[in-house]
Amino acid sequence: MEEHVSWLTHFVNHYLGGAALALLHALHIQPSHPDLPIPEHVVMSLMVLVIGAVGSLWLRSRLSVDNPGGAQQIAEMLFTNPLGFGIRDLLEENAHDKKGKYMAMVGSVSVFILIANLLSLFPAFSAPTAEKTVPLGCAIVVFLYFNWQGIKHHSVGYYLLTFAGSPRKLGDWLLGILLFPVELISTSARILSLTVRLWANIFASDLLYVIFLGLLIGPVTWGWTKSPVLGVLMGIFPAIIPVAFIGLHIFVAIIQTYVFTLLPSIYIGIATADEH
Repeated sequence: MEEHVSWLTHFVNHYLGGAALALLHALHIQPSHPDLPIPEHVVMSLMVLVIGAVGSLWLRSRLSVDNPGGAQQIAEMLFTNPLGFGIRDLLEENAHDKKGKYMAMVGSVSVFILIANLLSLFPAFSAPTAEKTVPLGCAIVVFLYFNWQGIKHHSVGYYLLTFAGSPRKLGDWLLGILLFPVELISTSARILSLTVRLWANIFASDLLYVIFLGLLIGPVTWGWTKSPVLGVLMGIFPAIIPVAFIGLHIFVAIIQTYVFTLLPSIYIGIATADEH
């Protein structure tokens, strides 16, 4: 599916496209669309960062212990809630992070993905996570982070030995020689699994919305040519369908954010565990 180009992307490219094109040429990179050197998903990703930063500053100025507002309560639910699927809850359960030392990184990635997933609910925007390079970037950040935490916790040498099962005896070393490449490939494959899981679900959610809406517009157009009354009657169903798909998309966006928080928490827990 061709990437949708919003008015905002045209606006950004109108003023910054020349500078971006010059930079890409200096780096010997040929953009796929020279007329739009800053693609839609890059503009939308930057918009997510702006929304997240402005929203955080706005919320910070309104924090209250005695009288928390609705926005503060929603934000707190993202981090901890009675159901136990908040960012802090998942880190405490899977990474044994009682002091919140992983909160900044994992929380930032989770909030970015949540806002990015929900961005396509607004007509002027699109979800950057529907373009595979954005989930890939998030997956690479997570991959580097949990491996870095494993190295910090164990040291480089011992962390590498964990891929061989932390061998101590001769038999363990012989088995570790076979186990090491398997674990290395398995760990590296997490980049692919994180990327495909997020991208495929958000892409499919947007694609289903477009396909069903397109299929329903045809009968409405046909009915309108026969009779305005028939066109109005046949248009009731297409008017209801977008509401259902909006609810489905919100559900998918929240679930994928949860998954992209749960799996990094598990990966950090595995990387920093003393016994593998």
